[in-house]
Amino acid sequence: MSWQPLWQSLRRAIDAERNLGYTDGGVVGGFSAYAHASLAALRQALSAHPGPWGARMALWEGQMIHYRRLTPPERRHVVDQMAQSIGELELELPTAEATKQVSSNPGSDDKTVNKKQPERPSRNLKGPGTAIQFLRGVGPQRAAALKRLGIETIQDLLFHLPHRYIDRSQLLSIAQIRYPGDYNVSGVIRAYQQYNPRRGLAVIKGQLDDGTGILPIVLFNRKQLTAKYPPGTAVIVSGKVEFRYGKAELHVEEIENQAEAGLHTNRIVPVYPATEGLNQRFLRGLYEQVIPKYAPQMNDIVPKGLDRSTNLPALSQAVQWVHFPDSLEQAELGRRKLAFNEAFLLQTAWQFIRRRRNVPIEGIGHKPAQEELNKLWSLLPYELTAAQKRVVREIAADMEANRPMNRLLQGDVGAGKTIVAASAVVKAVASGYQAALMAPTEVLAEQHAISWQRLLAEMAIPVAHLSGSLTRRRKEEVLKGLSEGTYPVVVGTHALLQKEVVFQRLGLVVIDEQHRFGVRQRAALWEKGQQADLLVMTATPIPRTLAMTLYGDLDVSILNERPPGRQEVKTYHVGSDTWPRVYNLIRREVSQGHQAYIVCPAIEESEEMDLAAVEERYGTLTRDVFPDLEVGILHGRMKKEEKAAVMERFYRGNTKVLVATTVIEVGIDVPAATVMVIEGAERFGLAQLHQLRGRVGRGQAQSFCILIADKLSDEGKRRMSAMEGTNDGFRLAEEDLKLRGPGEFLGTRQSGIPAFKVADLVKDADLLDQAKSASEQWNAQDPTLQRPESRELARKVRETFQGLDLL
Repeated sequence: MSWQPLWQSLRRAIDAERNLGYTDGGVVGGFSAYAHASLAALRQALSAHPGPWGARMALWEGQMIHYRRLTPPERRHVVDQMAQSIGELELELPTAEATKQVSSNPGSDDKTVNKKQPERPSRNLKGPGTAIQFLRGVGPQRAAALKRLGIETIQDLLFHLPHRYIDRSQLLSIAQIRYPGDYNVSGVIRAYQQYNPRRGLAVIKGQLDDGTGILPIVLFNRKQLTAKYPPGTAVIVSGKVEFRYGKAELHVEEIENQAEAGLHTNRIVPVYPATEGLNQRFLRGLYEQVIPKYAPQMNDIVPKGLDRSTNLPALSQAVQWVHFPDSLEQAELGRRKLAFNEAFLLQTAWQFIRRRRNVPIEGIGHKPAQEELNKLWSLLPYELTAAQKRVVREIAADMEANRPMNRLLQGDVGAGKTIVAASAVVKAVASGYQAALMAPTEVLAEQHAISWQRLLAEMAIPVAHLSGSLTRRRKEEVLKGLSEGTYPVVVGTHALLQKEVVFQRLGLVVIDEQHRFGVRQRAALWEKGQQADLLVMTATPIPRTLAMTLYGDLDVSILNERPPGRQEVKTYHVGSDTWPRVYNLIRREVSQGHQAYIVCPAIEESEEMDLAAVEERYGTLTRDVFPDLEVGILHGRMKKEEKAAVMERFYRGNTKVLVATTVIEVGIDVPAATVMVIEGAERFGLAQLHQLRGRVGRGQAQSFCILIADKLSDEGKRRMSAMEGTNDGFRLAEEDLKLRGPGEFLGTRQSGIPAFKVADLVKDADLLDQAKSASEQWNAQDPTLQRPESRELARKVRETFQGLDLL
């Protein structure tokens, strides 16, 4: 096998590992294991080539064995060094191959070899995949700087887009300059004078003459420009005009010779993301060099016919417009085409993956189990809502089908996801299989375990609880019960992913708060069964555009109906000077038999400072405010037994006020709690505020959420206003996406899913819909991507998703 595809796959895995912060999660199954296998394959593929390749591959294979034991900084060093070392393959090996090829020719001699060697770099200049360092003016040092921007090939450069534009297309005469502002002026340089007001600062003042007047121009520490543009040179100058003592002077940002103008001035000028060692003039010069030659060579992944229906330009035209637009409207049209292609690729890949998963092979066909489900529902003190019944039917149809279920269950806080999941568990157990639920925190896992143990005890279904804090003896008992099948249901944390956790017959995997796990973790638990059904749940409503991007491989069920009798939580934003009134509200509610939460702020994501804030508020309440009431404290640094004891007293109503960190954010269900006070609310995102508010309003009584925040930014004011304005989590999710963007909205990056570089999930919502429709249309015509017009699309799908083990 050729070494190039192996190296490309490994490089994508390295990029994914870097994006995830060196967590060993860049690939399903672990980055270190994938890299170790890839390096072994590379060593085998390179065995016929002379040089140190085998030794290098063996060296890095050994490093990967110990990768998981390293600290994140150590992992980063190893990955970066490995990438740099192996990256030399692309530069050195083609030369070695060419040398071998020439020397193997019987008619060749040393002179022939010497004549061919200078031509070898040009052999790499074949298309957009050309290494960036082969461009004129780049070289190794600048290539390294470009790599920091994610630019390693000419294609990477073409898709490195401007983040803004400066309109320098309009030229004004000097006589027309009457106010401060940005101006573009053409004229002739008449003279220069240099001043050195202090060490390290050279101020150069010149005069620009355009026939309508003389304009002083100022350059700071740019003495080289006086030599490049000496007096008498006709130039175009762009910069900011300021008035001093009633006279205008222009502080030069860009200057070009009139005969060569059109790159940095006299047009719509792009401004690119840059890094140390690369300036805008250099980057624009690269685009001037590559656009004419390589933009026409770009292969469009959108099949012909589909692209005409989008009213967007061709790919080559779009690339030209993005980097050299005639107008801002043209630049936006070019950007939208590139964004459409991104979205179309992702949606087509999801369609392809879903089609492969829907092939009815080796799936578990669970039985209807209607009798068992009716018994479960009869134990509830309420009737299922219409939305719950609809979602239960959707899940039942999936579980009874002869293919694995892959379904996302979205529901607002308090919408009743737990009983829906419990129904799926009962169905699996009734069919002779085991079920596992994984939750992100021990507090939430224990809450699920307790509630499911109480509920399923009436069904004679034992429920085990597995977490990292169990004693060795108890853990061994649980592991034995799972392997022998005496525990049909287990609820746990990440501890379920450990190798020693073996199931006898795992048929259903339920993952709660899915956004806190990555693709790799999701798959790791699912792989412990044989074609098990997968149900992932989230109480963080996900905007439609984001769900299309992240969960395109999953069917989606939405619980959008609150259980009857529950009232909306009244929400108020107040300042810290209202604490006395807040205390009065809490005392009034407690006197009526209710309870309250007080959540202390997250401070710079520091556990120590969070702990200090909680303990300080707890001390104030017990000593000065509620000395006559039982006040509890809960935070993540407490031992499991301590947390369990605190929560048990709060469940039973003994504790009236619970002071906590965000460990109570999800899953805690205490119907008697009617007051949620969030201190330092400006430090939380909308999604988290809504989750915390969801801990109250779970009974029949009116509940209250008090947001205490001072000195709000404009964004903070919008968050508080949104919280006061609605209890609808889906509306809040859309607003949160607009405010913070997808990365911060989710809190943790979805492991392995390619990030959009161009498309904007908020601004391009209509474009994402178009791309989804187009991908569905093409999937109906060519579901296996075998047609000639699908060749580039199929290649890109494989290149993007192969390393994720999704294809």
